[in-house]
Amino acid sequence: MSIEPGVVDTNVLVYALDADALQHATARARLESARGGSAVLYVTSQILCEFYVVVTNARRVAKPRTSGDALAAISDCLTFLQVLPVPAHAVEGWMSLARRHPVTGTDIFDLQIVATMQAHGIARIYTFNVVDFGALAELSVVTP
Repeated sequence: MSIEPGVVDTNVLVYALDADALQHATARARLESARGGSAVLYVTSQILCEFYVVVTNARRVAKPRTSGDALAAISDCLTFLQVLPVPAHAVEGWMSLARRHPVTGTDIFDLQIVATMQAHGIARIYTFNVVDFGALAELSVVTP
């Protein structure tokens, strides 16, 4: 089965690292498709920072990782995931998205991811968080 190129959301990375998560096997399989070369998957620097924040925070995960462990996991991801740079015009992109899809608080960060995707012509995101991205007609939201 061919896997379409797309962005991997933070939660996929988190679940792939957490062997106790119900979504672990699915998340891991999605990442392994990129590691094995059968898929081209992307992240942004923001997604990698979000991953670091989540996996090192005892309030967010049952087994928080050390800074070193989190950085090692990110380094591993960088061997098979491509990092999309955030172009300057992505600011206008997320502002335009926010006008069409008003959000508050930290939900703006999801729009920044989408604006970065749009700047690179990518319309697919792999996420377990369908609620946050599902309302955006601009995207093809796929559960890994």
